[in-house]
Amino acid sequence: MANLHAEQDREEISFEKMGDFLPVAVVAIEDSRYFEHDGVDPRGILRALTRDLKSGKVIEGGSTITQQYVRAVLLTPEQTFTRKIKEAVLAVQLERQYSKQAILKKYLNLIYFGNGAYGVQAAARTYFGKDAIALNLTESALLAGLIRSPGDYDPFTQPDAALARRNEVLSRIEVLKRLPAEDKASAIAAPLGVGAAPATQRTAAPHFVERVRAFILSDPTFGETAAERERLLYQGGLRIETTLDPRAQAQAVDAVAKTLSSPATDPAAAVVSIDPRNGHILAYVGGSDFYGDEPWARYDLAGQGKRSAGSSFKPFVLAAALEAGVSLEKQYPAPGELTIPIKGQAPWLIRNYDGKGGGTMNLIEATVHSVNTVYAELITEIGAQPVVDLANKLGVESKLGAYPSAALGSNGVTVLDMASAYSSFADDGMHTSPVFITQVSTNTGEVLWRARPSRERTLPVAISRNVTQVLQQVVERGTAVNARIGRSVAGKTGTGEEWSDAWFVGYTPELVTAVWVGFPDAARTMRPPTTRITVTGGTWPAQIWQATAGAYLAETPASKFPSPIASVTGASGATGPRGPTGPGLTSVVGQSTVDATRILVDAGYRVRLYETASRSVAAGFVISQSPAAGAPFAIGGTITLAVSTGPPLVVPVPSVLGLSAQKAAALLGASGFEVQIHIEAEPPPGAPERAASVWKQLPAGGEPLAVDQAVAIWLNP
Repeated sequence: MANLHAEQDREEISFEKMGDFLPVAVVAIEDSRYFEHDGVDPRGILRALTRDLKSGKVIEGGSTITQQYVRAVLLTPEQTFTRKIKEAVLAVQLERQYSKQAILKKYLNLIYFGNGAYGVQAAARTYFGKDAIALNLTESALLAGLIRSPGDYDPFTQPDAALARRNEVLSRIEVLKRLPAEDKASAIAAPLGVGAAPATQRTAAPHFVERVRAFILSDPTFGETAAERERLLYQGGLRIETTLDPRAQAQAVDAVAKTLSSPATDPAAAVVSIDPRNGHILAYVGGSDFYGDEPWARYDLAGQGKRSAGSSFKPFVLAAALEAGVSLEKQYPAPGELTIPIKGQAPWLIRNYDGKGGGTMNLIEATVHSVNTVYAELITEIGAQPVVDLANKLGVESKLGAYPSAALGSNGVTVLDMASAYSSFADDGMHTSPVFITQVSTNTGEVLWRARPSRERTLPVAISRNVTQVLQQVVERGTAVNARIGRSVAGKTGTGEEWSDAWFVGYTPELVTAVWVGFPDAARTMRPPTTRITVTGGTWPAQIWQATAGAYLAETPASKFPSPIASVTGASGATGPRGPTGPGLTSVVGQSTVDATRILVDAGYRVRLYETASRSVAAGFVISQSPAAGAPFAIGGTITLAVSTGPPLVVPVPSVLGLSAQKAAALLGASGFEVQIHIEAEPPPGAPERAASVWKQLPAGGEPLAVDQAVAIWLNP
C-alpha cells in the first residue's frame, strides 16, 4: 500500500547547516519583525484583525513565525478567534523558553515546502538536488516563497508564479537592507534553476497510512525509544499487513469526489467502512485532499476531528431506553417545540428540525422521522448517564458529557467512533474493536506483532435486533431514503446545529459505513449561499453512503438482518405485542379520521395518527395506513394512519431582485422556500453595477408558490 521512507520526507539539521541566505529570506517574507517581537507582533495582528472584521471571518495572516510553529505542532487546524488567542499565548511562552535562533531552526526543520518535502534540507534536495547549506540567494528566496502556498508557487507546475513569488521575496530582502540594489537586479534576472520534478509518492489512503505510521512509532513493541522505533520503521524493512481493502477505499474516495463535485466551495467529507464481523477497517477517508495546501489537509477528520453527531446519536438513546424497559410502542407528546426545566441551569429549549409537531408518537415513528422533542423527553426519563455509558460500551471512544442534550448529539465524536459503535448493531449486539493492522513482521519473516482485537457482547440480542428493525425503517420511509441500495439497510441521519455537521451512519450485516460532511476549519453553516444546497444527513452524506456501500456490495449476495425477537414486526412501521393475529386488516384509506379510527378500534387495534400535506386528498381524510390492508396483524397492535391536512400552504414569493445572495436566501428561507443559486453573468447593460446581486428569479416576485418548494435566483459573479 505504501513504502515509508523518513529521509525523503524530513531530515533535521542544525541552524549552521541551513546556510547564510535561507533564514534571511524566510524571515524577510514571513515575519520581517521576527527578531524584534516577543512571539506576537501587535502590528501584524492589527492588520490581520482589520481584515478579519471586514470579512466577518478569520483569514490566515498576521501570524509570526513562532505562532506558525505553535500552530503546526500543538493546535488543530480550526480557524477561530479562540484558536488565535491560544496560539498567541503559547507563542509568547515558547519565546521565553527558547532563543530566536532555536525557534527559527525548529520552524525551518518542520515547515512544509510542497512535493512531499518537510524542512529545508528535504526541500533543498527536492528542488535543487543539494544540501541546504549550499543554497545560493535566489534558490533560498524561491524556497522561502513556497511556505505560504506550496501548490500555488510550485516551480515544477507553476513556474511563472514561482518566479514572481521568488522575486517578491528578493524585493523584501532589499527593503530590509539585507540585499544591495545591484545584487537584486542580477538575482531577479537569474532563472529558477530547479531540477527535474520528483516522482512524488502518493498513496490511495494517506490518512490510513498515517495512523499505521503513528502506531508503529508509539508502540514499545517496536523499540524502547522513539529513535529505535523510527529506525525500525524507516530502515528495518518491516512488512506491515493492514486491513484496508483497495476496492472499498477507491469506491469511497470516488463517492466523495462525485458528490462533492465543486471542491473549491463544497465542504469536506470523511468516511470509515468497517466489517462488523471482525472489526477490519476496509476504507478510511480522512479528508478530501491530504496533499492539498490547506492547513487542515493532513488533519485526520475521520479519526481526530470531533464534531456534533446530531441525530445519528439517537440510536444509542433508543438502545438505552430499551435496556431500561421502555417499550417501542410507548407514546410521547410530540410538540414542535418543547422546554424542559433543568435543575440548577437555564431551561432546555428543544425544537424539531422542521419546527412541526403535535399529537403523540411512539419511539419507532420518533426515530423514523427524527423527532427531537420526543427524544428530549426520553433522555429526561431514563437519564443521560446510561446513554453515554452505553455509547462508550458500543464503541464510541471519545469522552462524552452526560447531559440531556446528548440525546440530540451535542457531544463531539469521530467518524471512526460512529462506525465502530454502529457495528454493535450490525453484528447482533457483538462488538469487535477496530483493526487497522493484522500483522507486523521483519523482512526475514519473524512476526513482531499480531492483532488480537477484543470481542464482547455490548447489547442483548433482542435489543440489538429491535434497534436494527427501527433503523431499517429510517432508510425505507424516513429521513434516509437517499441511502437505499436495493437490499436490507439500517441507519440514521444526523444534522448539527445550524446545519454545521451532517452525518449518515448505515449498515448491512456485512458492512458498516459512517459518513460525515462539513467544513474542516470551522463549524460553518451548510446552507445557501455558503453551499449549493441545504446539507442535512439525508442529502450528501446519505448519497455518499449509497454510492460507497452500493458499489462495494454490488457483487455480494443480498442478505437480511435476523428477525426481531420482540415488539417490532415487519418494516412497515406498525408495532405491536405478541398476541393472537387478527384477520387481514381492513382498508381505511379514504375514510375520514373519525370513521377510520372507529373501525380499527372496534377491531381491537390501537391507532396512531400523523398529519401531512396532500394535494389530492381532502383535509381530515386518510392518505395511507401501515400495515397495508390485507396484512395479518396482532390484536392490540398499533396501526399508523397518515392523515391529510389538505394542500400545502401557498404564499406569494417575495421579490429579491437587487439583493445580495445572503439577504435573498434569508428572505426566501424565512418565507418557507428552498433556494437554488445560479452564478451567471447578467446580460449588459448595467451588469457591472450589480455585481454579486440577484438579477433574476424564478418564480418571479409576487407569484404564488407552495412552501417548501424551490425558488431559483441568478447572481452576477
